[in-house]
Amino acid sequence: MIVVTGATGNVGRPLVEALLAAGEPVTAVSRGAAELPEGAVHVRADLAEPATLKAAFEGADRLFLLTRDQGLDLAPVLEVAAAAGIVRVVLLSSQRAVTRDDRSQQALEAAVTESGLEWTILRPSGFHSNAFLWAEPVRTARAIAAPFGDVGLPFIDPADIAAVAAKALTEDGHAGRRYTLTGPAPVSPREQAAAIGAAIGEPVAFEELTRDEAFARFTRFWPAEVVEGALETLGNPTEAEREVGGEVERLLGRPPVAFATWAERNAAAFR
Repeated sequence: MIVVTGATGNVGRPLVEALLAAGEPVTAVSRGAAELPEGAVHVRADLAEPATLKAAFEGADRLFLLTRDQGLDLAPVLEVAAAAGIVRVVLLSSQRAVTRDDRSQQALEAAVTESGLEWTILRPSGFHSNAFLWAEPVRTARAIAAPFGDVGLPFIDPADIAAVAAKALTEDGHAGRRYTLTGPAPVSPREQAAAIGAAIGEPVAFEELTRDEAFARFTRFWPAEVVEGALETLGNPTEAEREVGGEVERLLGRPPVAFATWAERNAAAFR
């Protein structure tokens, strides 16, 4: 049995689907009610309350671990997992653990590597699905506003992350590995706007925001320190953050999905 936390998200849901398609029994964990693919067992639980995870972990031997709470102490979660008989864990971390010396990501990784369980760590770049933030303005005004219009980064399709996670959960040979996962090429916000326009068959205008304008807009929804970190990465990426890696193709035997292909697959969200 494989337990997938964050099972309703951009990575968790395609991972559940991939595992079920491979014939694996899956327990899908989320904090709230969820509509999940047929065949998945759903358990409501919260990583911040490890005692709630006992029912989800019962009978499982593998765990996909994802949390949006960067300050969460994963050690108690992993203790409950080990007590339940889980022997393998795959953690969704971030490229920022290395490229930005992100201490919160490093702490999550350390909890896993020091747990005594067999582990694999995934360090993706930014997600293609971040573009869903533009869905409403594209639908209503056929327009996108973003900073750093011509700075390209090799974002990745969350479904590719899920495919790599499925391999790490179901195959041997991934223990003790840290995989950096990127898309096939850098793509800029201006290029993303053009790709979304092509996907929906109508032009999408692009407006470049200044850094200050972007900061003011994004801090309506997210803490200032989160926005500041994101803007620094988007506007002043390191050489490592610009680099296109080869791990996805090596592991999956095919190139990673391009942003334009992702946009075509998700065109309905922008129409």
